[in-house]
Amino acid sequence: MKTYFITGISTEVGKTVASAIITEALKADYWKPIQAGELDHCDTKKVQQLISNTKSVFHKNSYALHTPMSPHAAAEIDGITIETSTIKPPKTKNNLVIEGAGGLLVPLNNTKTILDIIPTNAEIIVVSRHYLGSINHTLLTLNLLEQKGFKTKLIFSGNKHKTTEDIILKMSNSELIGSIDEEPYFDKNVIKEYAQLFIDKL
Repeated sequence: MKTYFITGISTEVGKTVASAIITEALKADYWKPIQAGELDHCDTKKVQQLISNTKSVFHKNSYALHTPMSPHAAAEIDGITIETSTIKPPKTKNNLVIEGAGGLLVPLNNTKTILDIIPTNAEIIVVSRHYLGSINHTLLTLNLLEQKGFKTKLIFSGNKHKTTEDIILKMSNSELIGSIDEEPYFDKNVIKEYAQLFIDKL
């Protein structure tokens, strides 16, 4: 069984949709360790609503914070400190998809970041979306993960931008899983179609 950690080069780049696609493709379990804000419409519920299979299990957040901001600040507002020692992947005999929060260096407390809670055996899927500066952000993310010894794969999200995507692939050692288009909407059928497209690359 494999563990996949889904991270992004920034916030709002398409991690949750990518997580739903990978979860559906593998009929994997899903876990979002830290949710900040939107607790009534959290990422776990969004993914749950997007998948069709009945095998996936959705595991409880380690931390469910009330304010939509960086976890360290949201935790402070809630009057708690995030302890990374308490963030442990759920026990499962299934493949596991873990969705991060923001990018790799999003702070969890005064010393730890998202990077510190990635299981050492995880394969990392980096979601990249084109914007001014996204090449730099993508290559920084991939290079840091490579330095830490992680194997990475890429998903491009949003409108295609060939020159951006080509140079990222040329300047990194990351394998491309595929691209998620700027769809008018995402529902179970759309997610299932992408799952079928991506399964052979996982």
